[in-house]
Amino acid sequence: MPRDDVVEPSRRSVRVSVENRPRRSCLAVPGSSQKFIDKARTLPADQIFLDLEDACAPLAKPGARKTIVSALNEGGWEGKTRVVRVNDWTTEWTYRDVTEVVEGAGASLDAIMLPKVQTAAQVQALDFLLTQIEKTMGYEVGRIGIEAQIENALGLTNVNEIAAASPRMETIVFGPADFMASINMKSLVVGEQPPGYTEGDAYHYILMQILMAARAYDLQAIDGPYLQIRDVDGFKRVAGRAAALGYDGKWVLHPGQIDAANETFSPGQEDYDHAENILDAYEWFTSEAGGAKGSAMLGDEMIDEASRKMALVIAGKGRAAGMTRGERWTPPES
Repeated sequence: MPRDDVVEPSRRSVRVSVENRPRRSCLAVPGSSQKFIDKARTLPADQIFLDLEDACAPLAKPGARKTIVSALNEGGWEGKTRVVRVNDWTTEWTYRDVTEVVEGAGASLDAIMLPKVQTAAQVQALDFLLTQIEKTMGYEVGRIGIEAQIENALGLTNVNEIAAASPRMETIVFGPADFMASINMKSLVVGEQPPGYTEGDAYHYILMQILMAARAYDLQAIDGPYLQIRDVDGFKRVAGRAAALGYDGKWVLHPGQIDAANETFSPGQEDYDHAENILDAYEWFTSEAGGAKGSAMLGDEMIDEASRKMALVIAGKGRAAGMTRGERWTPPES
């Protein structure tokens, strides 16, 4: 039997808090297209992922690796999370994707996205490979994160183990198109309800499974793409479903979807102000000056420790989105 200290994935020496990397809009960019890469630098997406998988034809993949390395090292990605989606482990391209991209541009890369993840072992294999490259190249071991994409029934069945597979894990991403095919869903419109399904939301179980696994291990949950790229209202409707559940963001395939994603996954101004006011008021009321109370009234609303925890979620999303406060609570005059 292998020793535990050999097979355990590397512990990240510096764990970047996922809350510090907003991913409201995650823009897919073909790694083989210099034109699209240059355009992506100018767009207000929170995350850019340069794609070596579905967006690249097999013959274009070797050249796309070199294009991606150059693009990452050239810079111009300020304020954006930089991710590369490699091919999945069942292909012949994965190890070359990872080694060439990370050796060439590891210092300019935030995370690797692994598609079609089915088991925890696949995440651990990527962790091991990243650790070897980091040690060889003199990079900080464990800095590069992992995003795991769930795209079939086996992946969903194992999603909790996948979420816990590596300390590098940052997000779990729903891949709806491949998932729909894997379960024989009778629909050709990605993300929309299948014809004949009238008993609620056909994706609710899937989305909740991913969300619960992500939250259990302090990860972000990201919804997949909406392929009708010119139907912004449809995008908002589908994105709103995921945002209402608590998802952190959604893939975007076209610049026209970015603003809609950023808006949908940010709190409204009134909600953001209210959350910040709850935090200020609760801090004051629990202090000696405020009477060291465990609960108090904020207007007509009772607030307590549970209120504080809920407010932290909304305030955190607003801060990550760069929102500024409007209405501010002030302590009552003595």
